[in-house]
Amino acid sequence: MKTVTIHTLDEIAELFFEQVYYEKEERFRSPFLYRGMPNAKFKLMTSLERNCKGKKKELEKPILRNFAKYAISEDPQLSGNVWRQMIVGQHHGLPTRLLDWTISPLTALHFATSGEDVSKMDKHDCVIWKIDYKELNSLLPEIYQNMLKRENANLMTVGMLQKLVNCIEDYDRDMKNQSMLLVEPPSLESRIANQYSYFSIIPDEIEDIEQFLKTRTKNTVRYIIDKDIRWRIRDMLDQMNVNERILSPGLDGVSQWIRRHYFVKSKEE
Repeated sequence: MKTVTIHTLDEIAELFFEQVYYEKEERFRSPFLYRGMPNAKFKLMTSLERNCKGKKKELEKPILRNFAKYAISEDPQLSGNVWRQMIVGQHHGLPTRLLDWTISPLTALHFATSGEDVSKMDKHDCVIWKIDYKELNSLLPEIYQNMLKRENANLMTVGMLQKLVNCIEDYDRDMKNQSMLLVEPPSLESRIANQYSYFSIIPDEIEDIEQFLKTRTKNTVRYIIDKDIRWRIRDMLDQMNVNERILSPGLDGVSQWIRRHYFVKSKEE
């Protein structure tokens, strides 16, 4: 697994110009998805694992069952659709086995340079993970690959996935520790659409996501961004209109953006 350390703004340009030219479409497209994290020491880990640790397997079903029971008045489609339960729940902070990704390197940079107390921005490096969804699709069991081919799709939708499997145990049996599926969520609200969000559904047998990517993929890259340029990147993104106000529409996003925009550094920091 390749690790790249970024010390200057010029070196970030690699993230923006990775499109591949496809002769058939005569267009440039990117096969990559990105995940930004505010601390380079943070591990790739699902919220279910962080919250439930070694008991994640036995607690996952009760979590989803209770979420569906109490949230069904908000979304009647939650009943009987475990994948929608996960996606809607993840969107609202429920511990799930999903891991967030985005097709936009700018969005990943936003989350790498925000998402924590701004007073800590220059205390440690941040990180962006890059994965190749075509490479990951090639690891999928044949029935999943065939579904993508029939639908002429690069990523699975919830509807497509439900036609193949609607049971967590069956999904884990299919994937084992050899593959993981990437899903394009329905645009439940503008936040998902604006962030170009995607999810990976982590099988139970993949206990270490980073080790899985290291051993099973060749195109995964981990970009470590030097803490000395984090504020410079953050200010650049704000000028480019990549901020909480746009990526998290609503009063919460507006308030987060204003709070950071008017943050005053102290000499001690």
